Amino acid sequence: MMTIEIGFVLFVLILMLLGLVFEIIRPDIILFFTLSILILSGVLTTEEAFKGFSNEGMLTIALLFIVAAAIQKSGIADGVIRKLLGNGSSIRWSLFKILTPVTAFSSVLNNTPIVVTLTPILRKWCSDQQISPSKFLIPLSYATILGGTLTLIGTSTNLVVHGMLLDAGMESFSFFQIGLVAFPAVFFGLLYIILFGYKLLPNHKVLLDKVNEQSKEYISQLEVGEDFPFLNKTVESAGLRRLKGLFLIEIIRKDEKVSPVKSTTIIRQGDKLIFTGLISTIAELQNIKGLQLKTDSNLSLDMLKNGNTQLVEAVVSHHSSLLYKKIQDSYFRSKFDAGVIAVHRHRERIKSKIGDITLKPGDALLLLCGPDFDKKIKVSNDFYVTTPLKAPSILYKKRGWFSLILLVAMIVLVTLNILSMLKAMIILVCMLLIVRAITPEEAMKSLHLPVLLLIACAFGIGTALLESGTASFLASGLILIAKPYGVLAVLSVLYLATNLLTEFITNSAAAVIMFPISIEMAHMIGIEPISFVLAITIAASASFSTPIGYQTNLIVYGPGGYKFMDYVRIGIPLNVIVMFSTIFMIYTFWV
Repeated sequence: MMTIEIGFVLFVLILMLLGLVFEIIRPDIILFFTLSILILSGVLTTEEAFKGFSNEGMLTIALLFIVAAAIQKSGIADGVIRKLLGNGSSIRWSLFKILTPVTAFSSVLNNTPIVVTLTPILRKWCSDQQISPSKFLIPLSYATILGGTLTLIGTSTNLVVHGMLLDAGMESFSFFQIGLVAFPAVFFGLLYIILFGYKLLPNHKVLLDKVNEQSKEYISQLEVGEDFPFLNKTVESAGLRRLKGLFLIEIIRKDEKVSPVKSTTIIRQGDKLIFTGLISTIAELQNIKGLQLKTDSNLSLDMLKNGNTQLVEAVVSHHSSLLYKKIQDSYFRSKFDAGVIAVHRHRERIKSKIGDITLKPGDALLLLCGPDFDKKIKVSNDFYVTTPLKAPSILYKKRGWFSLILLVAMIVLVTLNILSMLKAMIILVCMLLIVRAITPEEAMKSLHLPVLLLIACAFGIGTALLESGTASFLASGLILIAKPYGVLAVLSVLYLATNLLTEFITNSAAAVIMFPISIEMAHMIGIEPISFVLAITIAASASFSTPIGYQTNLIVYGPGGYKFMDYVRIGIPLNVIVMFSTIFMIYTFWV
């Protein structure tokens, strides 16, 4: 029976889900507001609300971020992939050579850094082999998601559910328990992608190639004559800093290229001013005395580069501080030593003044970066760079192999029940800091605090569902639908509900919401809860049908030039394969 408290919790939950689906603000902030409402309304006590911040699963995730950063820094994963790729004799064989080790890597490492690291490598290789990268990037994301289901530490979802089992006083997952259920799904899923799935993907050119072909739509050049009234004055004084539809990206002065352009940069006779933005509004500048449009110039992106600047593509992250802000309000140029040439969303260029564009998760940025860009992004989680940067040094590679060996050693100790997962990761991180495989500053940066805040808040929301009776109410509704058709139907409905939820909100949040419901459903029909918990754990990770449910899908969205329907086309069959395989394994061996 629905009480007032259950009705209130459901109302708050629906508002939270709508906020996540429509991306009103950052996901971690939405969950924090939701948790705050539940505290202020008295649904949760302060202790119940914030116990997620000390949960063992959440703390283990934080430590694993540091471990993954140390190994990513070494370049081990991309080094292995580079050697395996070779020449692209066939797409199927190349996919097999890439996806097999990627799946193995993602079973013990966070999948986000793997996708971030390998995306630029795959794109460069595809360009060299005259193959469309769009045939490889979604498969790359899917392989890391599948690999993450093979072990306890393969994905944050597994550790979140592991932590909730411990909090509930139940027996937690062993290291390979989830993998025993998921292995057939991983095997058949990879087989589907390699043999058939890639054919459903488009043949798209990368953003840089597309822009180069249409450079006159992106950049335009004006030359400064001797009669320009602001000769030897600053850009700010000349009124070129905040133009209506244009952005001054670079100044070419004889053999020198000034980029990014500052407000204090002096304009001299003969300077070639390179503008980006709404090139159709360039006529306004032509009316200024002393500025002449160079329509006969062979403009290309490559001509903008010099020894100190580089062209970079980047994808705005789920947890970026830039989200829902105008570019000009985020002080982008000074913050990153980079100017924005263009912004693409859903494979279409946003035709607006660059500074007025409000950034959203998944936006693909084309940047002209200065010499300090590499250093500045090392302390930022604002976007994922999908263009190759500097290769790691030999010293970092040696430390990376040492880090990987230590990780394997800790996994063995956890598997043998000599150490708990949390203690093993504490020891590992301490050792990595001691041998300087990662510095304290890099470790702090790698923590992804918005992700941890989201997970910790999700624990409190899960507690509210359980304590208020909302979980029991929702479980009763699901059982009412499926129980007449047997336990298999109940299991299927639970899996489908979780899978549908994870396609539109974050995977960890979906797992936390469905965990108390799965426990209640198991108790109601009198079976061991672990079977239903395994179902929601895998279902929460199996986000293949949309680009927004899993951050690795979002990372490749822009660089692959994909549309929403590309994920639907290749993802739904994969969802079905994973679902049937998982339910079969659970029903056969656990129910």
